[in-house]
Amino acid sequence: MALIFSLIFFISAAISSAAADGGNGFSVEMIHRDFPKSPLFNASETHYHRIADALRRSISRGTVSLTDTGKAPIYSSGGAYAVKISLGTPPFSIVAIADTGSDIIWTQCKPCPNCYQQIDPMFDPSKSSTYKTVPCSSPTCSFAGRGSSCSSESVCEYSISYGDGSHSNGDIAADTLTMDSSSGRPVAFPRIAIGCGHDNAGSFDSKVSGIVGLGHGSASLIQQMGPATGGKFSYCLAPVGNSHDSSYLNFGSIAIVSGSGAVSTPIYTSEGDFETFYVLKIEAMSVGSNKFDFTSSLPFGTNGNIIIDSGTTLTFLPSDTYTSFSKAISEGMDLKPTTSPIQDLEYCYMTTTDDYKVPPVTVHFEGADVYLKQENLFVRVDNNVVCLAFSNSNNIGLQIYGNIAQTNFLVGYDIKKSTVSFKPANCAAS
Repeated sequence: MALIFSLIFFISAAISSAAADGGNGFSVEMIHRDFPKSPLFNASETHYHRIADALRRSISRGTVSLTDTGKAPIYSSGGAYAVKISLGTPPFSIVAIADTGSDIIWTQCKPCPNCYQQIDPMFDPSKSSTYKTVPCSSPTCSFAGRGSSCSSESVCEYSISYGDGSHSNGDIAADTLTMDSSSGRPVAFPRIAIGCGHDNAGSFDSKVSGIVGLGHGSASLIQQMGPATGGKFSYCLAPVGNSHDSSYLNFGSIAIVSGSGAVSTPIYTSEGDFETFYVLKIEAMSVGSNKFDFTSSLPFGTNGNIIIDSGTTLTFLPSDTYTSFSKAISEGMDLKPTTSPIQDLEYCYMTTTDDYKVPPVTVHFEGADVYLKQENLFVRVDNNVVCLAFSNSNNIGLQIYGNIAQTNFLVGYDIKKSTVSFKPANCAAS
């Protein structure tokens, strides 16, 4: 799933023989991609230009088609999380898009007869003493799902096609992946399955080297970390436009979301092409005393009906729910309506201040009521215009709980317990 309005995980390129301590856990710094510290920051764009671009990508990305060539359907990666990690021994630093809707970790590799232009040096597997290609007979080869094949040298190969025509093809290999923690002690994960791409083309940013899959499938970084994290990670997203530029992505026991105000909802195991997604179930949405049932007809293969995605900007609701929900929001607003400067954002209002009232809104997840505030409902798209940060899922073909709705919540994933937890927080102070 393309991660649209995103954060940057700055993770060091230093290597250590120390393994992650699953008892204590560890954290890495998160920085929004549109903040000056980000390697993808474009200083020539204004703040509202960057927001508008992110919202347009959020809307347009869903029109791409699903594919059967990889383990799960994968979307255009424009405007994504990027993660700075190191691969190999000695460590080689790369910047890659971190994708919560795909699993395979891949980077452009030398030799690369058909690669998109990349600004940074390319990973050379021949210079890593811990790099080993995976034979077709290895169980690891199945990580690539239906996209796997076997070379004439019996090396396992992967093939991923993105809905916008982008693709990556190459060898499945195992190597050491290293990142820094907030404690300053580098954490190394040996024998991580990666894709070494020798044929990569499409709409990839020249400032990134590939993809780091953070999805629910077995090949994702989260799953491959295994006992080091206990299947737990959490994040806290500061509101859009906040001057605070970093937070932390937590792994292991320190990622547990609990205590006063914490609520949890099940993660549903999805089938086939949707198995990589974190699928939740919303039973209804409330605006004040008005409660609207959450309808769904998407083929998740489970009782779940919406994908939670920390990178997609907007929240996309089923058509009937969206219509009732947005009209109820509109009726509770005292601001003057105005036309949207961005296509498909239907409910916009004129205000130069953030001191305006919104009606009380509750998202009724299964077993968990999440109460949304102003910063979860609206996004400022111009100096004097705010727009409702929700849209019709018909615009993209999927129902997604986006990151604006998640701001100022500590959001924790527990893969073993199959739960996602929410707890109100001041993420700018994290």
